[in-house]
Amino acid sequence: MSERSNSQREGSKAEASAHAIVFVVEDDVSMRRSLTNLFQSVGLDVVAFGSAREMLQSKLPDVVSCLVLDVRLPGLSGLEFQTELAKANVHIPIVFITGHGDIPMSVRAMKGGAVDFLTKPFRDQELLDAVVAATERDRKRREDEQTIAKLKSLFETLSPREQAVMKLVATGLMNKQIAAELGLAEITVKIYRGHVMKKMRARSLADLIRMTETLGIRGNRPEQT
Repeated sequence: MSERSNSQREGSKAEASAHAIVFVVEDDVSMRRSLTNLFQSVGLDVVAFGSAREMLQSKLPDVVSCLVLDVRLPGLSGLEFQTELAKANVHIPIVFITGHGDIPMSVRAMKGGAVDFLTKPFRDQELLDAVVAATERDRKRREDEQTIAKLKSLFETLSPREQAVMKLVATGLMNKQIAAELGLAEITVKIYRGHVMKKMRARSLADLIRMTETLGIRGNRPEQT
């Protein structure tokens, strides 16, 4: 593939992650400027910092993003910053860059959840591909969190009895069996089940079961009273 074709492919892939922000933490001014220009050239927003502390002290927008992070930094190192972010429950995907990488460093970074670990000098394409992968990971995480939050909100609209029915449906029990478990008439279970399907906006039984899996509902049978 020609270099021109490579450049076009880089641009189209990165532009697919438009509306995302790339945070850059790099202490070398010329490298920081180069990275900023690269990302901006494909339509990505960039916020650059000279140190991890500088980023920590900044108010960051809550949007789809990733972090391009140098390993060797003044003060808090890149790997230490990764640990601090994890402790703070910040799930921003990280792409590490370094001119002094080794295997133990890369292993630690990847075990910590990094998307990639690139050793300088690297090709622009390698970095852009890693950034696209990182922003798409963050986009997917955010979408999953929104889906779970929506399902939790719908689940909370169910009455305690409807929640119990939904949990037992997740175990694969038939209406008759659910009725026996809850001490109800079968027709009553059918009514509750209909309410559950409507309130949860489930299109089918399979859809409802997927919802219970997403919510982490195990469907343990309640103790009979």
